[in-house]
Amino acid sequence: MFPKLMAVVILTVVAFFFPPTQSFAIPIFLLGAVIVFIVEGVRVVPQQSAWVVERLGRFHKVLEPGLNIIVPFVDRVQYRHSLKEEAHDIPEQVCITKDNTQLGVDGLLYYQVTDPKLASYGASDFVLAITQLAQTTLRSEIGKMELDRTFESRDDINRQIVAVLDEAGRTWGVKMLRYEIKNLTPPESILRAMQAQITAEREKRALIAKSEGQRQQEINLAEGERQSKILQSEGDKAAAVNKAQGEATAIRMLADAQAEAVKAVAAALSAEGGITAANLKVAENYVAAFGQLAKAGNTLIVPANLSDPAAFVASAMTVLNRMNPTPPAKAT
Repeated sequence: MFPKLMAVVILTVVAFFFPPTQSFAIPIFLLGAVIVFIVEGVRVVPQQSAWVVERLGRFHKVLEPGLNIIVPFVDRVQYRHSLKEEAHDIPEQVCITKDNTQLGVDGLLYYQVTDPKLASYGASDFVLAITQLAQTTLRSEIGKMELDRTFESRDDINRQIVAVLDEAGRTWGVKMLRYEIKNLTPPESILRAMQAQITAEREKRALIAKSEGQRQQEINLAEGERQSKILQSEGDKAAAVNKAQGEATAIRMLADAQAEAVKAVAAALSAEGGITAANLKVAENYVAAFGQLAKAGNTLIVPANLSDPAAFVASAMTVLNRMNPTPPAKAT
């Protein structure tokens, strides 16, 4: 305000010493002073902003968004705060894990000013304060964990940091919304070891999958062979049953045929002239069998009366008569 007022005074002095405008010097001063008072006394605060006004060096009030009036020379806008959600980058720092491994960690902090007065007077620089506290808390949380667990517990680390910062931010008029770890960077040697471990784990899974596939293949082949043998044995069983049934049927049919033949022979013997025909047939068979003696072999078992065909025929007829005891009736 003082530079503007000095400009008005200089303009008034120039007008006073310039003869044509000498009579307008005082009006020019009054008009300039009124304009300066209006410009300095009216403040338009943007939306989602809060301005802190001090009166004679002490806190007076917080200007809300919109048109506001202050007293020039007495009131002064000392702090301007944005009430929007802010994102602040936390620089990377080296942390030591529980298993004494160095780990480079950086993050991103989201916060919002909720009390402009506390944000102005609670800390000389609340952004620097929350940055330092976030780094300290992060080192503390990383130091409680081993290296492998830090990669799995990022959400837990984020929640712990937000809880600590939010507790401290109450006295600074700042609300900590969330914290996100951006990068976890272990040393190059650890990265190579982790890569080797990942490669070995993948090879292990590949071998396990291959062995499981071979095992399943062998199981499938064995099961298929078992089913094949079962089906083959079932087929053999059915074939044997069918063969046995066929042989039984053939035996029954042969027995029936032999029985019919015997019945026919018995009927023929009982008929007239049957005995005479039987004598002739037996004699023919005897002569034919005797003719084959020299061809069949060197040693034979023969009846004692082989040279007497009549006696052999008489013996055979005796057997037939015993089978048919009732003699046929003689023709008259």
